[in-house]
Amino acid sequence: MNKRIFLSFPHLGGNEMQYINEAFSESWVVPLGPNVDEFERRLEAYLSASNVVALSAGTAALHLGLVELGVTAGDEVLCQSFTFAASANPVKYQGANPVFVDSEPDTWNMSPDALERAIIDRKRVTGRYPKAIVVVHLYGMPAKMSEIMAIAARYNIPVLEDAAEALGSTYKGRKCGTIGNFGALSFNGNKIITTSGGGALICPNDEAERHVKFLATQAREPMPYYYHKEIGYNYRLSNISAGIGCGQMEHIAERVARRREIHALYAKGLASLPGITVHTEPTADAVSNFWLTTILLDDSLQFSPEDLRQALEAENIESRRLWRPMNMQPVYADAPFYGDGCAERLFNRGLCLPSGSILTDEEIARVVDCITKFYHSK
Repeated sequence: MNKRIFLSFPHLGGNEMQYINEAFSESWVVPLGPNVDEFERRLEAYLSASNVVALSAGTAALHLGLVELGVTAGDEVLCQSFTFAASANPVKYQGANPVFVDSEPDTWNMSPDALERAIIDRKRVTGRYPKAIVVVHLYGMPAKMSEIMAIAARYNIPVLEDAAEALGSTYKGRKCGTIGNFGALSFNGNKIITTSGGGALICPNDEAERHVKFLATQAREPMPYYYHKEIGYNYRLSNISAGIGCGQMEHIAERVARRREIHALYAKGLASLPGITVHTEPTADAVSNFWLTTILLDDSLQFSPEDLRQALEAENIESRRLWRPMNMQPVYADAPFYGDGCAERLFNRGLCLPSGSILTDEEIARVVDCITKFYHSK
C-alpha cells in the first residue's frame, strides 16, 4: 500500500519544542503566560492589527465575537450557508437564530445580492434588522468584502469575519479577519498553522480586547475572592499551546507560499482534463492562501465527486467533499434561507484535494496521476 497522503497534515517548523520546554521549565502550564503574550504579538505583527486575543478554539472566537456585538436571545444573525457548522452554532449558543445566506459562484462565499435581500425581508417579517452578519472566507478564498461591508454599513449591521480558513489571505491588500468589526481565526490541527487546538479573535480596539480577555477568563472581577457580574467562559489558549503557535509563526509566510505552490501544481496538472475546474481567485482583489485546493466536476462527466473521492481513497489518498450547506443540515431545517441554490450546486459537484504544506511535489503528482487515470477510465 502506498504511503497515506492526508488532506492537510500539521507541518512543524522545528522550534515548537523550545517554547514548550521553556514553559515546562518555568511551570507556565496554565492558560496564561509568556508564550500566550508572544503568540498574540506575533499575530498582531503579521496581521497589521493591534488587538488580537488568543483563545482555545476558533469556535470560541466566533462565540465571543457575537457576545461583543450584543447578540442575545431572540436576535437574528445572517450567516453564510456554505461553511462548516462552527460558523453558525455559536449563534445558537447565544439563544439567537441563524438566517442563512447563499453563495455566489465567483468566490463561493456569501452573495452580496442575497445578503441584501435577506436583510430587507427579515425587517419586513420581524420588524427589525438582524443583529450581525457572519461572513466566511471559505477554503481561504476572500469574500467580496467591499460589497458586503457597504451593505452592512447601509443597514448599520456589524460584521464578524470567520477567517478560520484564511490566515494569510488578503483582500485589496488587507489580511482577512481585519476588515470586519471582529475577525475569528482557527489554529486547529489541519489549518495553515496550528496550536494543536486554538483560535483567536481580532478586536477593533483596546476596550474590546480587554473585555474579550475578561470574558475568556471566566469574567472574574478584581476582588480578593471570586466575584462575577457577567457570564464568562473558560476560553483562553493555554501557554503550552501558544508555545506551539510561536514556533509555527516563524514559518507562516513559507506555509502560505507552499499552499499557493501546491494550488499551482494542481492547476497545471489537471489543465488537460476537460470538465474539471480548479477554483482560483476571480479577480486581483483577492489573494487566497489556498488552505485547500478545490475542484468542480462538470455535470457532463461520467462520475461524481463521491466516485472520485472513493477512487482516491482506494489509493490511500485523503480528499473531502465540499461543506454541505447549513440550510441542508437537519439541525437547521427550520432556519430561513435566502438564495438560488448556488451553494447546493457547488456541494454536489465539488471536492477538496490534499493541500498540506508538508506535501512534496511528488505527492501532488501522485494525486494528479490518480485523478487522471480515473478520469480516462470513465
